[in-house]
Amino acid sequence: MKIMAVCGHGIGSSFMMEMNIKKVLPKLGVEAEVSHTDLASVSPDDADIFIMARDIAESSNLPKDRVVVVTNIVSASEFETKLREYFNQQA
Repeated sequence: MKIMAVCGHGIGSSFMMEMNIKKVLPKLGVEAEVSHTDLASVSPDDADIFIMARDIAESSNLPKDRVVVVTNIVSASEFETKLREYFNQQA
């Protein structure tokens, strides 16, 4: 499984999100390759799940059922909650 953190420029925000994703995946018992990129470069083939802030998600062309929206990109607990919900819906 591949998870991609996406932000406007693919530098700071997406890297912070990548670190939070990597931090919470073991708690969820999920193994995944996690990386980050910018919105202009991302395509639906790049990952199985895309994580981004609401403002970016609204302007993305990615499949909505594969996008997880977060409001606080530095909150590991929000990432854990949102990813747990996503994986539970997929089960």
